[in-house]
Amino acid sequence: MGKQPVRMKVVVYALSSFQQKIHHKVSENWISTTLLLTPIMGTYTYVQNYKEKEKLAHRY
Repeated sequence: MGKQPVRMKVVVYALSSFQQKIHHKVSENWISTTLLLTPIMGTYTYVQNYKEKEKLAHRY
């Protein structure tokens, strides 16, 4: 018995138009995102630092 050729299916990967729009929006708005998240992260860090100092205040 001889070998019979097997048909292979081609797999093509591509982004859908919806995914491309999301990437486009993110790349356009990274400055706005940074300006929004920086104060939030700064406030969170300040509060965590304040609480830690308050916990350690009785040691001095």
